[in-house]
Amino acid sequence: MAVPLPRTMVAALCAGLAATLLTTAPARAEQQRQQPHAWTVTEAAHAPRARIALDDTTGTLSLAVSRAGRTVIEPSPVGIVTQQADLSQGLRFVHRRDRTVEERYRAKSGKRLDRRVRMNETRLSFATAAGARLDLVVRASADGIAYRYVLPTGYGDVLGETSAFNLPADAGAWLSTYRVDNEGQFNQYTAATAPTGEYSDQALFATDGGYTLLAESDLTGTYSGARLAHTQGTGTYRARLADSQVHTDGALSTPWRAVITGDLATVTRSTFTDDLAPASKVADPSWIRQGTVLWTWLAGGRTAGQSLDAQKAYVDYAAAHHWPYEAVDSGWYFKKDEWDVTDPDWQTDSWMPQLVDYARAKGVGIIVWIHQRDLDTPEERAQWLPTLERWGVKGVKIDFMNSEAQSMFQWYDSVLAETAAHHLMVDFHGATLPKGIQRTWPQVMTMEAVGGEEKRTNTAAHLTTLPFTRNVIGSMDFTPGGFQRVGLRPNSDAAEVGLTVAYESGLQMFAGTPESYDQRPLARDFLDQEPAAWDDTRLLAGSPGQEAVLARRSGDRWFLGGVYAGAAHTATVPLTVGRGRWLVQTIRDGADGLVQDSRVLSGGDELSVDVVANGGFAGIACRWHPGITTCYR
Repeated sequence: MAVPLPRTMVAALCAGLAATLLTTAPARAEQQRQQPHAWTVTEAAHAPRARIALDDTTGTLSLAVSRAGRTVIEPSPVGIVTQQADLSQGLRFVHRRDRTVEERYRAKSGKRLDRRVRMNETRLSFATAAGARLDLVVRASADGIAYRYVLPTGYGDVLGETSAFNLPADAGAWLSTYRVDNEGQFNQYTAATAPTGEYSDQALFATDGGYTLLAESDLTGTYSGARLAHTQGTGTYRARLADSQVHTDGALSTPWRAVITGDLATVTRSTFTDDLAPASKVADPSWIRQGTVLWTWLAGGRTAGQSLDAQKAYVDYAAAHHWPYEAVDSGWYFKKDEWDVTDPDWQTDSWMPQLVDYARAKGVGIIVWIHQRDLDTPEERAQWLPTLERWGVKGVKIDFMNSEAQSMFQWYDSVLAETAAHHLMVDFHGATLPKGIQRTWPQVMTMEAVGGEEKRTNTAAHLTTLPFTRNVIGSMDFTPGGFQRVGLRPNSDAAEVGLTVAYESGLQMFAGTPESYDQRPLARDFLDQEPAAWDDTRLLAGSPGQEAVLARRSGDRWFLGGVYAGAAHTATVPLTVGRGRWLVQTIRDGADGLVQDSRVLSGGDELSVDVVANGGFAGIACRWHPGITTCYR
């Protein structure tokens, strides 16, 4: 039986959830040679290794992560406190169970569509003297370590976790100050010198064991989102929940606290947070189709959004360039207090059905923006979602959730099931981070949660950090391609083209005006070639805050995207896209605008590109044979 804690003790625990103690762990074969209260979990000899330890004096748990014998995460506290039980101390070991998790699944967006999962899982069971039980479930894969807490029913609401990550004080750190919309800038520190405050849980560190990205997975309305709390002068980053009290009705499995780790290429192409998430809940995903999108907000704003004629012109442009979607942003419908959705004839006040029909005839699908406040009740969703499906709208861009609270994740649970039922793809803005959502609900094509193209505060260093932070954990709606925003963005035109490859998004929304594309025909023609679904992703060169060059494969072609921060220079990039001869066509900045170069290289050769200050490049590589002169189709 769980024993209720005195009120004074509960208050003390809530105030002091930052306790720190060690942890370690051995693999099964090593158990006889190691202490009985230390366990290791790993997927293979050279893969990341978790070591969990139980302190016999205090009954506290800790977890450390290493890779190839080098430190990734120093021993860090593990534990959870509820209304009825303190499961962060006074624990004794009960038993251990092991299993291997092997899965294959096909995604609808992301770094690659076909995924294979292999993880070793260890479940360690503990109990307090009063009989309260805690299971700590640890998983290890080739690219990460994750753990979660599993509690039986009857323990009451969660008051907090003692979970933390202790990084070496001198570890490099790329952190984004926490915001409810997750749209902060990434800045570089060391783990200890970062200012006191709260940071987004997508934190990247560089240690002797390699690069490490912290993340969450499988977060639903049964729990609350977390951020990282840090005190300057230490390397400790504590998991702080958005709610001071997380309501539970019964047994509880918390989200995974994940550590994605390896060399920078491994972290960049990792799908670990998706792999940890539950399998798809969409039985037939055939209606879900990735694609490039003409996004009209930065291309004309609210005035264009309220005009049927303007939207038809955008549809015409998308159709002419074989872009499969056009997105109509804010302003296409009246405010909720001006539009009576309880009126059976309210739909007739909208010109949207006319636009959808017009676009359908031209082979273009329509995606519509809608405010979360207009979908926040079951009654509103019952009005909006079937109507949009009936009109033929292909997807919804839902904006302004701006919360990591449990109540908002309960709303996510509802709207995800209902958009799937009504065959509506989803782009979440003003949102949480992906957290594995795209595996479980594959109609989620992309999410904002990034300081994107709209932000006037972006720096070139921020742009070169995103492939190693935010975009690691899921599709990212940065909305690149805003060529008309000269002076409002920190990068060059060629870098802006490169962003469309360097940043992955299942709905890749181009933010430029038709005029800005036509003024840059090399950029426009490149975008015409570009898919939004990838068979593979590779990091060709990278250093967070300095450079990021990614290659993404679609069929038999590799698309290249490079972005840089700093002075002009000649960039050299290894063309590690496969053996044989390749025709490589690149777009770079020239003295009078964009310039295209063509050359034939062998796989593994150095690709050299002249890069302007805060510049970049884009390119396509295809198999070369005598007579081939272009990779464009």
